[in-house]
Amino acid sequence: MTQQPFSRPGAVDLSGLSRPGPDGPQTAGAAAGAAAGRSAYATGVSEQNFQTLLEASVTAPVVLVFYSPSRVAESTAYADEVAAAVEAYDGRFLAGLVDIDASPAIAQSLQIPQVPLLMVILDGRPAAQPIPGVLKRDEIDTLLNQLAQGLTAQGVTARHQPLSSPAPADDEDAAGETQVDPRYAAAEAALADDDIDGAVAEYQRLVDANPADSEAAAGLAMAKVLQRTHDVDPDAARAAAEAEPDDIDAQTLVADLDLLDGRVDDAFTRLVDLVRRTSGDDRNHAREHLLGLFAAVGNDDPRVLRGRQNLASALF
Repeated sequence: MTQQPFSRPGAVDLSGLSRPGPDGPQTAGAAAGAAAGRSAYATGVSEQNFQTLLEASVTAPVVLVFYSPSRVAESTAYADEVAAAVEAYDGRFLAGLVDIDASPAIAQSLQIPQVPLLMVILDGRPAAQPIPGVLKRDEIDTLLNQLAQGLTAQGVTARHQPLSSPAPADDEDAAGETQVDPRYAAAEAALADDDIDGAVAEYQRLVDANPADSEAAAGLAMAKVLQRTHDVDPDAARAAAEAEPDDIDAQTLVADLDLLDGRVDDAFTRLVDLVRRTSGDDRNHAREHLLGLFAAVGNDDPRVLRGRQNLASALF
């Protein structure tokens, strides 16, 4: 599951923005793109509801898309495309569409350098580097899939409530109830309980029942990475790998650690180089391990495509 690591660079400075009014994010987006009006998981963002939207990111990530109908006409369609992509994840994300012409203070507060620009917010803070420009739909899907898989691997399984039917305000249990895809509920619950072995077993059961279930396969691959690195001392593991560059177990373990740290290319390069230097069973072990990491990241990821090309070059 190919997440960029969820860094915590600091909370967003909201001192210049108004506190939210009585409407939550589901009703305050009059300036949103067309998709926000149709989606249960997308809303227009104003200076009045921005704080509420950030507070919602404590439950699950909020994907902010900054656009400007007057400056970059196609950015409006891009915002709608992101909203449509988010809809498919049934609450794993909430799309916030920010028209910077209508709400310039938000763009100023976040120091938005250009539009369009996509930013993922988690726990009220930017979760990764903003992505400028227009992504293609398959690139948006790949990004969201990576984030969803990464969250699952970290045991973050909460979902946003549909904006069209918010949870009752006077029912604390109902408001806090999360919605999960029933296919993956047991595996996600195991991850949330730090029962990595249980998660591996549940994902394996799903893959055995339906080998075409790509999300289950990716979940299994990442759960196995977590299983292999559980209780590992990263410093000691890296020292061992540096001391024994051809030790298969030491190198594959550090590749797992690189992956969890978000250093995907480093993980792939380490194992491709290991394949290139070894032969026989050792080479096959390194290759199989690398294929497992490819599965964890996702076959459509451009880093995996590059990794496969490099692997083929190392093998042949």
